[in-house]
Amino acid sequence: MRSHEVDYEIFGSDMQTVEVELDLGETIVAEAGAMNWMEDDITFEAKMGDGTSGDDGLMGKLFSAGKRALTGESLFMTHFTNTGHNKRRVAFAAPYPGHIIPIDLAEIGGELTCQKDAFLCAALGTEISIAFSKRLGAGFFGGEGFILQLLRGDGMAFIHAGGTVIKKELNNEMLRIDTGCLVAITPGIEYSIERIKGLKSMFFGGEGLFLATLQGTGTVYLQSLPFSKLADRIIEQVPSSRN
Repeated sequence: MRSHEVDYEIFGSDMQTVEVELDLGETIVAEAGAMNWMEDDITFEAKMGDGTSGDDGLMGKLFSAGKRALTGESLFMTHFTNTGHNKRRVAFAAPYPGHIIPIDLAEIGGELTCQKDAFLCAALGTEISIAFSKRLGAGFFGGEGFILQLLRGDGMAFIHAGGTVIKKELNNEMLRIDTGCLVAITPGIEYSIERIKGLKSMFFGGEGLFLATLQGTGTVYLQSLPFSKLADRIIEQVPSSRN
């Protein structure tokens, strides 16, 4: 299924919003609750699945919804469609501060692997699935790095990152990162989770128990402030009941 061709404009610097322009009959699929505003003639419907051919039939929809449940996301996705005769716009933003990264899947080989909470919205025709870390033993304890989302298609997809976004090009190179700092990788990059060596480094190094290892040739998107770290700092400052 070919993806719908949508135009877009990104507003803001550190707390961005993407406004997607739809022609008659065009649809964009988004995470539940991501919509900020929409113009007249835009209709929306919550559906199980992303609307690709793999979701045909009740069992296909239930299977797709079950995979999304593993990522902790809503079972439903919202489909926004322009039913009028003029171009109309609908806007989306993530629930925490950061940047929106537009990705043309056709330009990167039709596939993008990203963190489970990074996906924001995509043109109808984009398959939104899941990918597991190859090393399941480490993955179960690796936090953010265990379950990843897999986007396939030939249209525009929009993902979200916290803090500053860093784009790195690897040429048969290796990069080790905090599991939460990974946003997305393109085809050609192998991903695994490895345990930190040494008990002292593991418990007193402050870097967690696991690191993500990226190796190969392709593009890597990183974020400077994963939401998990931001949430931990906020929780640390919340007064306890004794105070």
